Amino acid sequence: MEKAPAVIFIDEIDALASTRIDIGTSGEREVQRTFMQLLAEIDGFKNLGNVKIIGCTNREDILDPAVTRPGRLDRKIRVDLPNEEARKEIFKIHTNSMKLKNTDTEKIIKQMKEFSGAEIKAVCTEAGYFAIRKNRSHVIEDDFFNAIEKVKEVREDESEYKGMFG
Repeated sequence: MEKAPAVIFIDEIDALASTRIDIGTSGEREVQRTFMQLLAEIDGFKNLGNVKIIGCTNREDILDPAVTRPGRLDRKIRVDLPNEEARKEIFKIHTNSMKLKNTDTEKIIKQMKEFSGAEIKAVCTEAGYFAIRKNRSHVIEDDFFNAIEKVKEVREDESEYKGMFG
């Protein structure tokens, strides 16, 4: 391939490679044509050589079996939620430019036990917004706890959505 070596990363691959259904709308047909082209490129006559394709999803249950069959995107690597040490590091990364006052980071991190890295980032961002709304140039512990509650609410809303349609 012209740009090899390369890694092609497709985030939220389920949006492109979900189980095919026969709705018949023009948008759905376009998604299916794009999906079929992806399969053709993966299976193509030319060897991909030093080009690797990685897809990421948190909805493995809706992936079309054609994309995960042997020879295509057939290796599964599960990425579990971060442990306490990883949560500390993720928290540190996303608060390194924030001015923190009166915060017990250990207590905050314990409250995020079942959070993904993205959810921890969302908590830090939201805590900053809470401080800004109060016209403060620093973030306090309560900002983080309020942000944790807000992220939990979003998670619950999303799980209700998946329960209805997923």
